[in-house]
Amino acid sequence: MTDSTFTPAQTAGRSGLILDEVERAVVGQRQALELVLIAILAGSHVLIEDLPGLGKTLTARSFARVLGLDFKRIQFTPDLLPSDVIGAPIYDQRSGEMVFRPGPVFAQLVLADEINRTPPKTQAALLEAMGEGQVSMDGQTRPLPQPFIVLATANPIEYEGTYDLPEAQLDRFGMRLRFGYLQGADEATMLQRRLDRAADEVVLRALTGPAELIGLRGSLEQVEVSPDVVDYVVALVGATRLNTQIQVGASPRGGLFLIQLARAHAVLRGRDYVIPDDVKAVAIPVLAHRITLRPELWVRKVSADDVIARILTSVPVPRTDPEGLVRK
Repeated sequence: MTDSTFTPAQTAGRSGLILDEVERAVVGQRQALELVLIAILAGSHVLIEDLPGLGKTLTARSFARVLGLDFKRIQFTPDLLPSDVIGAPIYDQRSGEMVFRPGPVFAQLVLADEINRTPPKTQAALLEAMGEGQVSMDGQTRPLPQPFIVLATANPIEYEGTYDLPEAQLDRFGMRLRFGYLQGADEATMLQRRLDRAADEVVLRALTGPAELIGLRGSLEQVEVSPDVVDYVVALVGATRLNTQIQVGASPRGGLFLIQLARAHAVLRGRDYVIPDDVKAVAIPVLAHRITLRPELWVRKVSADDVIARILTSVPVPRTDPEGLVRK
């Protein structure tokens, strides 16, 4: 099956339909759902960090259904082993040989549920899969299904029984999101919908498939990024390395994600070119989890989100003329 070719305008239209369908199940989180879809279109993984019961797992299941992707869930627990994630060789009595048994990571959309409830050794089992789309074991490299998306959920670090995610693991997530509690009206809508349908779950329609999603992703390559915007991204990432409140700044991977996610944001806004507002819209979810604050800031309750927000106000914003961009 060949990948379809989409224009940014077609991707924008299809994205609106996808979000409308997902929102039938996940109520009152349109902005967060847009960011999740932006990450999926940009080919990146997503970490949703929030308290239990706020719709993290439902969001992953809903996107898998609407996008028509093969879905697997891994429940991360303190006793989970790396082989429980990526698989392991087993002895086949019929053939008398060792045969590789794929783990649940061999799926197109993997829900890593409560990823910070397992020790770093098991979390690290996902590093190669997330970074390179493959798994290496016993001298063999096995490619993962495409598209491959990890949507991980995590309870806040302050929550009892959790582990810090390794920095290398965090850096492989395109963005980190928080849903937060619903507004009163949205929560009432959610409850009323449950009463009206007289069923526990919403039955969602599959609107795309794996090949089509790859085609939608390809349309991002048609979105123009001017040199001024590239310089702006470099300045933002560089500012994280010079800020006195930050001990370790964002990696070059942060800049790559920032460009690609800004392209996806532009598409959802109906444009085939990036403006600085697209970069600013995704900067906090993309950069905040890639920096390490100085230890004394924990005592003062200064968050990484706050520091990135201040950087956004301090770095000069270029005046990009959209009419001057050359269209393909």
